[in-house]
Amino acid sequence: MDVPWERLAGWVGRYDARHAATVWSVSDGVLEASSPDGSRVAIAIPFDTGEVTHLDDVFTHLSRPWRLGIVLVRRGGFAVARVTGPETVESKVGRRHVQGKTKAGGWSQHRFANRRDNQAKAAFDAAAEHVARLLLPHAAGLAMVGTGGDRNALSAVLERPRLRVLAARPQRWLGGFADPNRDVLAQAVLAARSVTVRLYDPDS
Repeated sequence: MDVPWERLAGWVGRYDARHAATVWSVSDGVLEASSPDGSRVAIAIPFDTGEVTHLDDVFTHLSRPWRLGIVLVRRGGFAVARVTGPETVESKVGRRHVQGKTKAGGWSQHRFANRRDNQAKAAFDAAAEHVARLLLPHAAGLAMVGTGGDRNALSAVLERPRLRVLAARPQRWLGGFADPNRDVLAQAVLAARSVTVRLYDPDS
């Protein structure tokens, strides 16, 4: 399960209440819990520099104003955001019309494919322009770039030479989100600012 950073302390408290005498430890960037009833938890700590050695350190670590970039791309739509701490500092959501697949018996397939490819290229060009505008000036300070949407469309944007500096930052795939809009972007920001909790229950 994914737990937002701000809610992790509450989640841990509830887990402790259900599993008496749980022991928490940090090793190699992973927060782990073991309980006498056999239950275990493992949580990878994002951006761990080795300074996080105890449970309370994890909460302090996650409360820092981490700077993130978010890039979602699909054919015909994109969303870009720059995030500092819990705040989305700057964002852009855009759409470009890209025709769907032609039906059998339609007009020239080759001509249709060319038009569709040109429309997709225009959409990716627009996405790349806004990624460059919002994120490139801050690339060196980004702890992570969270990506999502369609992997092929995303590659068509981030593999451009001037955006390679962003592709070189730590990456996290956030999922195949639907066509980006403001609500989808908010979901992606929440996903980027969450940890994945792996729970091992001996009874399951």
